[in-house]
Amino acid sequence: MTVISPLVYVVDDDAAARESLEALLLSAGHEVKTFDSGEAFLAEYAPDWAGCAVLDVRMPGLSGLQVQEELSARDSTLPVIIVTGHGDLPMAVRAMQAGALDFIEKPYEEERLFESVELALQAGQEKAEASQALASLAERFENLTPREREVLIEVAAGHPNKVVAHKLGISARTVEIHRARVVEKMQARSLSHLVRMAMQLGLLKEGLS
Repeated sequence: MTVISPLVYVVDDDAAARESLEALLLSAGHEVKTFDSGEAFLAEYAPDWAGCAVLDVRMPGLSGLQVQEELSARDSTLPVIIVTGHGDLPMAVRAMQAGALDFIEKPYEEERLFESVELALQAGQEKAEASQALASLAERFENLTPREREVLIEVAAGHPNKVVAHKLGISARTVEIHRARVVEKMQARSLSHLVRMAMQLGLLKEGLS
């Protein structure tokens, strides 16, 4: 699988501001890709992009808030930093409430900018790793047989083997065999680990209904 290097994606319709921000970030050793509109950014955006997005809050066409909303709708793992000008503070607060990691004001204070971007890149890496871990977990679950999935849900819901056996119409010994296979295939270190896996996969609500 190709590893995508983390980039800082700068989206600003103001060419001077965009180029200034790009120069600052490059001087700090970051890789940067710039866009002059939210539409151009979203048209090129791919789910495997790593890094963070720096979005100007006020742009012709799609605003930074609207781009942020679209990223959220696409389940993006890119953390968002909102860039605000004079009088944009209420919009920046709205962006934060909608999940933006931070907002920075023009003109940029270099240290503030660098700190915000570093935090965003770290958060993006953590989100990407969590997403990959969940995808791997889901893949292991898909490799279980239908019966093993049933046993996993029942065991993770806290039901003893005898109860599971009665509910599924199989012997307690068969439940034990399936349970052992589930633990092995899911790579669970313990019963509590298996329960956490089931919770991450959203299985327990279904299993307890």
